Amino acid sequence: MPLRQPAPDLDDLRRGLLQDADRLDRVLFSPPLDDSHYYHWSQLLRRDPPEGLTHEEWWFRLKLQRSSQSRTVALRAKHGSAFTFSMTDELLQLTEEIGRRAGGSVAGEGGALTPHGRDRFIVRSLVEEAITSSQLEGASTSRRVAVELLSTGRDPRTKSERMILNNYRAMRLVTESSSDPLTPAWILELHSVLTEGTLDDPSDAGRLETPDHERVSVWAGEIHVHVPPPAEELPARLHELSAFANGSAADSPFIPPIVRAIITHFMFGYDHYFADGNGRIARTAFYWSMLHNGYWLAEYLTISKILRAAPGKYGDSYQYTEDDDGDLTYFILHQLRVIKRSLDELDRYIETKQRESRRVQFALRSAARDFNLRQIQILEWLTRENPAGVTSMEIANRFRVSTQTARNDLSYLESFDLLTRGAAKHPISWIPVSDLPSRLAALGDES
Repeated sequence: MPLRQPAPDLDDLRRGLLQDADRLDRVLFSPPLDDSHYYHWSQLLRRDPPEGLTHEEWWFRLKLQRSSQSRTVALRAKHGSAFTFSMTDELLQLTEEIGRRAGGSVAGEGGALTPHGRDRFIVRSLVEEAITSSQLEGASTSRRVAVELLSTGRDPRTKSERMILNNYRAMRLVTESSSDPLTPAWILELHSVLTEGTLDDPSDAGRLETPDHERVSVWAGEIHVHVPPPAEELPARLHELSAFANGSAADSPFIPPIVRAIITHFMFGYDHYFADGNGRIARTAFYWSMLHNGYWLAEYLTISKILRAAPGKYGDSYQYTEDDDGDLTYFILHQLRVIKRSLDELDRYIETKQRESRRVQFALRSAARDFNLRQIQILEWLTRENPAGVTSMEIANRFRVSTQTARNDLSYLESFDLLTRGAAKHPISWIPVSDLPSRLAALGDES
């Protein structure tokens, strides 16, 4: 939605204060104000100002405080002014926490989640991000169908399925190329992967907007929410953004790597380089930047899942930045909070999987009289990986037995109501029941 209350012009506020010396002194020499929430003007208006100040005076005083901790970014807004951000206490605290948690290891009982052992715990994150990032852009396929699509490798049947498959392939490309620098040519390639088979005009894939085409904008009904820079500026702006994204901690002024990744995300959405798919490539470029800067755990964070739960706040953070003279702090803080929530969800996921694993292992040991060693290994694999479905050929290849032996094993597990048989006849597929860990635990209790 468009902003109902744009920020007042600071020059107008300044001129008004200069006409009243007592009022000016009261604003300039008042004690420092609490700015821990970093409100935009439209948020400020819904709250009572500090005693003795009007809303306008409160805003003017906050803007003075923010200017003292503001840093300039080597990227231009569409009118030529530089973007800035403020190194607030919350921003510093969150960048330190996220850097420690996403770039180090995630501890868990029985060992840490290190780069070498992470697949034991996280098996669905790339799939989850591919699904929710596509859903943010309008894909309507259910999660179960999307998981089945990506797990089986079948061809997509709808545009929504194609979007999800494209997002998954793009995320894989990003993880494989994370050590390489960001270049305009690679961005065009990435856009081609993301949009293949999903655009009204197939020639738009991997092509920057040009002055010969109607410029894409962001609308809310009949109101322009965001008008991006002119198309003729896009090649130069993309080169500038690539140079910025490739910057390092040695650059001056110092920008924390996580903040650099977030600003890279913002700029793809702000510049709107393509006819479609700008949101998808913005989030994909963010993941590249995180991995490029050593935040290896970012590969297993589902940022889009949280953004999809509150899309309004995501849009507001863009608008607050543009309305407040290119102050990126609103967007940076919003994204840092989202990343922290994603890390918290990851921690809870790991804890749940560890508890689940212990219960399953205990149950299988207790129920050993019912299953042979290979069947126990199949059940452990099914609970750990949670595949959408499995065939006898897959089991035969994984456990190095004949397809008939694998089929017998799967049918035997089906007889305990641990698997259900899919509708397809060729090949036959067995689907783990949704509460498989609980059913295995119940089997252990009965022993």
